[in-house]
Amino acid sequence: MTLRLFDSGTQTVRDFVPLHEGRVGVYLCGATVQAPPHVGHLRPVIAFDVLVRWLRRGGTHVTLVRNVTDVDDKILAKAAAAGEPWWAWAMTHERAFTAAYDALGVLPPTYEPRATGHVPAMVELMERLVERGHAYVAGPGDVYFDVGSWPAYGSLTNQRVEAMVDAPDDARPGDKRDPHDFALWKAAKPGEPATAAWDTPFGRGRPGWHLECSAMAHRYLGEEFDIHGGGLDLRFPHHENEQAQSRAAGYGFARYWLHNGWVTQGGAKMSKSLGNGLLVTAVLEKVRPVVLRYALTAVQYRSMLEWTEDTLRESEATWERLAGFVQRAAERTGAATADEVATVELPAPFAAAMDDDLNVPAALAVVHETLRAGNSALAAGDDTAARGAMVAVRAMLDVLGLDPTSEQWAGTDGDDRTARALAALVQAEIEARAAARASRDWSTADAIRDRLTAAGVVVEDSPTGARWTLAAPTTDGTED
Repeated sequence: MTLRLFDSGTQTVRDFVPLHEGRVGVYLCGATVQAPPHVGHLRPVIAFDVLVRWLRRGGTHVTLVRNVTDVDDKILAKAAAAGEPWWAWAMTHERAFTAAYDALGVLPPTYEPRATGHVPAMVELMERLVERGHAYVAGPGDVYFDVGSWPAYGSLTNQRVEAMVDAPDDARPGDKRDPHDFALWKAAKPGEPATAAWDTPFGRGRPGWHLECSAMAHRYLGEEFDIHGGGLDLRFPHHENEQAQSRAAGYGFARYWLHNGWVTQGGAKMSKSLGNGLLVTAVLEKVRPVVLRYALTAVQYRSMLEWTEDTLRESEATWERLAGFVQRAAERTGAATADEVATVELPAPFAAAMDDDLNVPAALAVVHETLRAGNSALAAGDDTAARGAMVAVRAMLDVLGLDPTSEQWAGTDGDDRTARALAALVQAEIEARAAARASRDWSTADAIRDRLTAAGVVVEDSPTGARWTLAAPTTDGTED
């Protein structure tokens, strides 16, 4: 089956045909590093991480560019309010985003360019647009894209110009020829740091948000590339403006547009402005990173993810089932090598689901069906079938960045010495309980189980003996 993706530009599901066979270029709008990341910020990077993993699983060479916007109005304002240099403020929060990506097992991009490092490319693009009659200088340091010069403006979001909201560029009255024109370059404002402006042939200033992405996409992916992605909220005006200025410059730009849904609370987009942000650092104090990763991965990328008190609780329970099966099967039948997991043929229904616009919920249904078959095989003593199921489960989860025995997630419960000590102590209690049960000393056996339960240890009796796991924590940090 051919990979099919929903193209936001045409509002249709299309067969994905790369510009160059076996190679795919992806540009993903990254973070504006004005504050620490909340859970909503992780949705696009997780969604496109799954896309990249799926393409690479099929042997495709993927070049992923994910930019960093490290200078803009909000960064300057927040840094000034905190009494910090704007560039230090931006770097502090860029590191926080990187730490969050790393914690959740997001593969590093091929290139991660910063806006401030690509001013020459932006100036070159502006000069090209001015020469072609698609941009104009409104005053020293102020350059605007002339929307009226580009008849195709609005095609990405299927809007008529006259029905659009004016571009909010803080322009001085009379500067813009048309209210819909948008800023390519912005003159420095009084009181802004001198270091946040650059000299150009059009005057001193700093880049507009839209210009930077077009310049960096061209720098790293060329005049035309395969996929441009980002959150649904970026379709207009950001992506509409990117497409207009890039194509007006004579470039083919993105051939497919992919937009992910939001993380919502009470139906509203998660954001700091609404006061409903969940900082990643706060969430990771309550749950392991892999649980948060599962919660963000388990929904189809175009769907909204409504965040509730049960979101992490349900993800924790599901993750325990997946990881528990893999552990039990590996103990019984032997662990699979990384090469075995990377090369085993994936179940056809799983591949079909992933090729169907990255339908992760349908793909996970195949994972759980395989897990149930593997558990049945373990119970029946069919080690061959159990091992086959275990390898298949690991391989499918690997595509989603969730292989329990990967280097990222193995031993995620803490320091190894602590884990070994805990395992020895619990195992001693379990053996004492087994001896009490064998001698029909039920009161002692029950007391041992009660002690373990109170300590957050769940004991599960099976035909092959008792097994234990740690109880899933609740969203308030207590054991469930």
